[in-house]
Amino acid sequence: MGRNSVRGEGTREHAAEPGDLGWEEGPYGEGTGRVPGSRTAADEERSSTDATPQGSAGGHRRGGPRRPKRGKHRILRGMAITVSVLVLGTAGAGYLYYEHLNSKLKKDDLTLGDAMPDHKANAAGQTPLNILLIGSDARDSTANQKLGGAKDSFGATPLADVQMLLHLSADRSNISVISMPRDTLVNIPECTDPDTEKTYPAAELSLTNESLGRGGPGCTVATWYELTGITIDHFMMIDFAGVVSMADAIGGVPVCVEENIHSRTRDGKGSGLKLEKGTTYIQGEQALQWLRTRYGFDDGTDLARAHGQHMYMNSMVRELRRNTKLTDPNKLRKLAEAAIDALTVDKGINTVKDLYDLGTELKSVPTARITMTTMPNVYSQRPEARFRGKVEPMPGDAEQLFRMVREDVPLDGKAPKKPPAAPAKSKDEAAAPEEIAVMVQNGTGGDGQIAQGGRATAVTGLLVDKGFALAKADSTLDPQKTTIIRFSNAELEGDAQAVAKSLGIPLSSVKKSTDATGIQLIVGADWREGDAYPKSAARTDNKTPDTANVLQGDDEGACMPVQKGFTW
Repeated sequence: MGRNSVRGEGTREHAAEPGDLGWEEGPYGEGTGRVPGSRTAADEERSSTDATPQGSAGGHRRGGPRRPKRGKHRILRGMAITVSVLVLGTAGAGYLYYEHLNSKLKKDDLTLGDAMPDHKANAAGQTPLNILLIGSDARDSTANQKLGGAKDSFGATPLADVQMLLHLSADRSNISVISMPRDTLVNIPECTDPDTEKTYPAAELSLTNESLGRGGPGCTVATWYELTGITIDHFMMIDFAGVVSMADAIGGVPVCVEENIHSRTRDGKGSGLKLEKGTTYIQGEQALQWLRTRYGFDDGTDLARAHGQHMYMNSMVRELRRNTKLTDPNKLRKLAEAAIDALTVDKGINTVKDLYDLGTELKSVPTARITMTTMPNVYSQRPEARFRGKVEPMPGDAEQLFRMVREDVPLDGKAPKKPPAAPAKSKDEAAAPEEIAVMVQNGTGGDGQIAQGGRATAVTGLLVDKGFALAKADSTLDPQKTTIIRFSNAELEGDAQAVAKSLGIPLSSVKKSTDATGIQLIVGADWREGDAYPKSAARTDNKTPDTANVLQGDDEGACMPVQKGFTW
């Protein structure tokens, strides 16, 4: 497949149906038109008690995988990407075979947005590696169309229904993964398709999965960078046919449920997954049912589905590493073929040898040091109907997770114990508050949301009340993830710190900047409301937020809770 197999030649916008998306559950063609790439409002409003299960009896035999049922189901792809790279890291082949694989390797531009800065090296001169894993729902290949789906979705604009940022630490000791829910509202930057030269204007508060259809995977990379500030070195994209081929090639993946489960509601929604209590090896389309399941897992939300995907991915990696059948050269070649056929990569991965080298680096990390997380998020409270059921990054906690990855801090809590250095108090004595001029700007749009109106004026009022009579609000918007105070020269450092102290802003947020004129206070996304600077926003610790739903790679005892009403 060429690039057109990624986005489809002559792709078109379409009104998505409830069963028309890679992560959505339910029969194809069911439902009404809605925001492309989103769940219906009815889906989101249905609680665990409202989603009435369809009763059923029977099940599969214990001791082996149940034969997957055929059917027209949308499927999730992205879990196989890391495994694809690991496979290539275990395989060996002759020159001609490598040339054969090289000729099949599909490539695309890394980013369609602004240039990303280079990594800062650690004390040993090492740098981290960040790979964005993308699962595409493109249905423009014969293999993907054979797996079913609404025919009017064939060749339609694809969605990035799975997005995971994989961070390999600079010292190669650990891996951290951040998943972003597909219905996250973000700012998508302007992107130009390198093939058609069509320019897609920047879009505020759009669904992150729509970024793929705005020029290709490079636009998804640019969207992640704009939100997180994390430099991304590579991307790897897989379609849903790839999940089937990889799961089958490995020979099945063990998963566990706490009770018998059947993911089906009386009105036909659900993935159709039906398993007995305990551990079952799943593969093929049954594996895809697991990855799609929302109704029946835990609380029935999209976050429960993401947790199930993390469990599957961890289990799949463990199974690959200990599967003795991988010593068979013929099976290794089949795995390599499946991986290459399924993947589209950035142009920085020029050959299969590059993939092999990446796989070698990834498989050197012990599973105990692989940490899966979900971006902390909250349901949008915006009044418009199109935002109902969508999520936004959680102020404070989401930025904490992003910062830890930017600073190469392991998410498993095993970083070297050293307290952060406290910023030094300025030797420059501060002037009296009434003599300190401060320009206040609104930067609350720095987390991908629309700026909170009136924040510069509100914080200016707080300063005036504290005696800073020269404080003025500026209408300029300067999006920042966290609140910062900038000063232009050393003589103003003491004054800037006095401003911070008066509002409870940590001194670590006070920075000298050549871009500043006098003293500038930019109210960031961590302080969207309230008179007091939130304590949670002032975090300087390196603790992974509890809201990140952490799952460790060596947790073989992980078992999915089953939602009430979906047992049999």
